[in-house]
Amino acid sequence: MEAPTITDRKAEVWARLQTVTDPELDEPVTDLDFVTRVDVDAENRVHIAFRLPTYWCAANFSFLMADDMRMAVKELPWVSAVSVVLGEHMYADKINAGLARGLSFQETFGAEADGNLDDLRRTFLVKAFQRRQAALLAELVAAGCEAEALVKLTLAELMALKPDEAGARLVARYLERRPVVAAALPQARAFIDADGDALQAETLPIYVRLLRRVGVNAEFNGALCRGLLRARFDVETPIMPRGAVPAAAPPTIST
Repeated sequence: MEAPTITDRKAEVWARLQTVTDPELDEPVTDLDFVTRVDVDAENRVHIAFRLPTYWCAANFSFLMADDMRMAVKELPWVSAVSVVLGEHMYADKINAGLARGLSFQETFGAEADGNLDDLRRTFLVKAFQRRQAALLAELVAAGCEAEALVKLTLAELMALKPDEAGARLVARYLERRPVVAAALPQARAFIDADGDALQAETLPIYVRLLRRVGVNAEFNGALCRGLLRARFDVETPIMPRGAVPAAAPPTIST
């Protein structure tokens, strides 16, 4: 078997970064064009650079995304070290210094830190769970599923469904976040609320409408972020201008 090339390593790193989402928008940082550089050196050290839509994006959000990138890439067994650098941001120097030293958000910002980063991460994971659940429930109802059947559906039964491609993606995305609120045991209820309680058939339509409000707000913020990013940076220019990138390969960056 041939040894992995630098291009192979970069592709693995990009795949890990695709699992990291903007905490508020619940969209991958790669799809949002936040990541601007991915390099792997001869010692298997990974170097990542990223940017955000505005100069004043909240420090805790910014640090959270950087920390999530670092943790995701460190899961690759061959990675010896990960450096993540935030560019063109009002707190870039402080955030980058903290990241370089392996400090937590609280250690980096000291008395300026507002709240616990783990609590913030969970808050947004729960919101992501709710948005994904609302989207999946709406899809299943539109496909003809009755409320009485949905509230009794188990995780095993949900995974056994054979929806179309769009529905399958909604199921997969929901299952990624389902463990945030309760253990994902096969015989557990597929659909529960953020407190882990079972949903009720008679109140399901109202419940879904309330969750959709969270989703609409996120969709608006997502559109706003993309617009701000386009206005601030030239996101139309390909990240890798030299040479063609195979269709299956991520847009990695050449040094």
